[in-house]
Parts: sequence; C-alpha cells; structure tokens
Amino acid sequence: MRTTTYTQHSCTVHEHRLDVPLDHARPLGPDNPTIGLFAREIVRPGGEQLPHLLFLQGGPGGKSPRQGDFRDGWIGRALEDYRVVLMDQRGTGQSTRMDAQALADLPDDRARADRLMLFRQDQIVRDAEALRHHITGGATWTTLGQSFGGFITLSYLSLAPEGLEASLITGGLPGLVHVDDIYRQTFAATAARNRAYLARHPGDEQTIREIAAHLHGTEELLPTGERLSPERFRMIGMGLGMQTRTDLLHFLLEGPWTHVRGERRLSSEFLDEVAAEVAMAPMYGVLQEAIYAGATPDLAGTATAWSADRLAEETPGFAKGADPLDTSEPYHLTGEHMMRRVFDEDPGLAPLAGVADALAERSDWPAVYLPEALAAVETPVVAAVYYDDMFVPRDLSLDTAAAVRGARVWVTNEYQHDGLRASSGKVLGRLLDMLHD
Repeated sequence: MRTTTYTQHSCTVHEHRLDVPLDHARPLGPDNPTIGLFAREIVRPGGEQLPHLLFLQGGPGGKSPRQGDFRDGWIGRALEDYRVVLMDQRGTGQSTRMDAQALADLPDDRARADRLMLFRQDQIVRDAEALRHHITGGATWTTLGQSFGGFITLSYLSLAPEGLEASLITGGLPGLVHVDDIYRQTFAATAARNRAYLARHPGDEQTIREIAAHLHGTEELLPTGERLSPERFRMIGMGLGMQTRTDLLHFLLEGPWTHVRGERRLSSEFLDEVAAEVAMAPMYGVLQEAIYAGATPDLAGTATAWSADRLAEETPGFAKGADPLDTSEPYHLTGEHMMRRVFDEDPGLAPLAGVADALAERSDWPAVYLPEALAAVETPVVAAVYYDDMFVPRDLSLDTAAAVRGARVWVTNEYQHDGLRASSGKVLGRLLDMLHD
C-alpha cells in the first residue's frame, strides 16, 4: 500500500492506494489482473488512537465524499468518535475507473458484462477487507452504509462479518426479494411523492405536462447535443426523493419558456439545468438494476429483464407512451428507474447499451446476501429507515431488519433518502446513541 499524508483544516489526511484482484475469487494472472483501490483516511486532532469507521457510499457508481472542511456535517460528527475512512469503491473516483473506455479493449458485450459482474456488492466487500488489513493491521472496524452502501453492508455481514465491529445503515436496508417486487413499491412511492409535491406546488403540474407535450412534437437539444425526449425529461423526478433537492425542482420549473421568432421554445438556461439533473455516471446507469440481480440463493437463476421498463406500464402515471395533456390520467415524473431507451438517448450511456442488455438477460449471478449468515450474525447493527423513502421501500427494509439477528431500527418521517447528509450529523448521532445504548 502507498500512503501520502497532509493536513487539511487541522485534520490529518492519509491517502491510501492499494492493488487488489479484479476478481477476489480467482488467482491472480493475465486474465485476472489487479486494479487500484483508493481511500482517504481522516483523523481529527488528538484522534490518532480512535477506532476506524469505513463509509460505504451510495450509488452504485458514486465516489466517496469530497468535502472542503471535514469537520462539517456528518463527517464532522463521525470524527468525534472515529478515524473516518472514505473509500472510492472499485470503478469510481481515484480507484481504477470503470466506464465505456475501460471496457473498450474487451471483445464483445458478453465479455464486458462478465467484467461488470465484478463491480457489485460482493467484490466491494472483499476490497474493503483488503483495505482493512492494511489500515487497521487486522483490527475490526465499524461501517456506515448510505443507500447502496447499506446494500454493501448486508453483503459484508453475509460474507465477512469477522471484519466488523458494528454496522450503521442509513436508507439502505435492501429488500431480499426479486427486483420486480422492489420496483412495484418504488413506483408506488414515487407516485406518492409526485402527489405530495404537486399538493405543495399545484401550478407545476400544468408546466410539467406542457413541457412533455412540447417535447413530443418539437426538437429541443441538450447542451451535449442530443434531443431531449419526454421520458428523459421526466427523470428530473429523482429529486423528489431527496430532502435537499425537492425544493430546487420547483425553482427549475418556474420559468422554462422563451420565445424565438414568435415560437415558444425551452430556454437554454432551462435545458442546461435539465441536463445537469438527468446526467448520471455510466456505472450508475448500467449497474442500477444489476445490484438487485440474484440477491439471495433463493433468487439464483432469475434475470432482471429490464424490470423498471416493464413495470412502468403497471402503475398509473408512468406509462412511457402516455399523452401528457390527457388530464384524466396522472402524468408522473420518474425516479430511480432505468428505462431501456435512456441508453439510446444519453451519449454517456449509449456505448454501454449492448452491455446493459446483456446484464438484463443474465441469470448466473452470485448471491450477495446470505439469509442464514444474517440470521446468525453477532455484529451489532443499527439502521435508519425513512418512512417515505422513495428509493428503498420501508416495508421491505423492515422485513430485512427482522431477518438480521439483533438489528435495531429507527423509523422516522423527519427525513427523506438523503437524511444522513441533510441532517448535518443528527441522523448519525441518533444511530451512534442507539449503538451505544
């Protein structure tokens, strides 16, 4: 491991770089090389003897937080009790990146899908274990998993509980069921969030419908050059599930129009803002459904088969071909639902369309959660479950918590999915109090 150290706002920062196998289940060799893993360890003044806390970032495809002053927010609260380790999960940040360029040297989409299968929860757990041995000398550490980071935590508890002192989870207790059962609930939750938003801003419904209808018949281009479709526009609804972004959605919609030679068009400012809202990391897009595939041994042999795309037709308000001006039916913004057509429309995802199709068809997924191991785990587990979580269904989270031995849950309606960040340390403080109670 290679480590560099510096001081930032009185905190000592160690930047660790470590080589790990691409596939931890196989011997190293020409077809199983090493990849780079990066982690940033933050130590407050006087905190050199504190235990370690590993933060597992949401995603998939999200790098660890970059924060100007680590003494702020939830990281500042964590530094009171821990040395905080911010790991860039494989494929993200300063770890070896995974995108269309990184896959270009592989011969076909099947081979690329094989590679991407190695970027799910189980391999991230093995990376974390390799990092733990180098940073702590083998001592256990505590994990804090946000959203997808909670999914990784359940995999950690299944595959390597011996490395864990305790685990904290925020908005990330995954359902141990097929992705169809998850998305039926997230579509319903997204519909509810649409209704709640429009109850606060009723005038925005007409704006949303008019923009979507306009996009059906008029070519409007995003700054990246592609045409904005009604379905891609509806993806701005992702912000409905975030405490820190719901209000910003209203500001986005407050003035979308301009006139060009007497014709009503979407303004360049609005198109710029929409582009920023719907942009996504390639790994997020291509792995969004894959993280749910074959989750447990009982689900072996099942495929995701473009679950979100199929189930959109089941829930009123989400049908892809709906007429936005037909007010007899709801017309909802969408959430964390990857529709197949976005891979034809987003220039960042288009090179991965064939890979995404191959992943959607696969049924040979290794299980990332082991219910028998979870039922026997001795690691203390505490979790925040958000009552109206749009992305991780409350009922399924509670079912999972009941399947984890000794897990304790705080159910709250004070926060949305981003409560860890939005609460400035209050959510983390509550979980630490539960852990030590």
